[in-house]
Amino acid sequence: MIRHIVLFKFKDGVSWDDPRAQEAERVAAKVGDEVPELHEWTFGRNISTRPIAHDFAVIGLMDDEEALERYLVHPFHQEAIRLWREISDWVIADLEE
Repeated sequence: MIRHIVLFKFKDGVSWDDPRAQEAERVAAKVGDEVPELHEWTFGRNISTRPIAHDFAVIGLMDDEEALERYLVHPFHQEAIRLWREISDWVIADLEE
């Protein structure tokens, strides 16, 4: 199993009041329903106020690296990436379980 973790940090001038951030969150919430490779999908706003904290996270669980590759190119996931790319930078980790 592969656990895919992404942490998003808003670019300067972007906050949750921005309609683009709200749309990115709305689409991210649906990724788990739209991408069949995902067995689990967790997402949410970070509640930490520490300066090092990121603003949003997603965590997905899939079978293997082949499933991860299919997830990465899935059209709905690509739409989510497009929205987040406009407003944030992110880091990822893919953990083998």
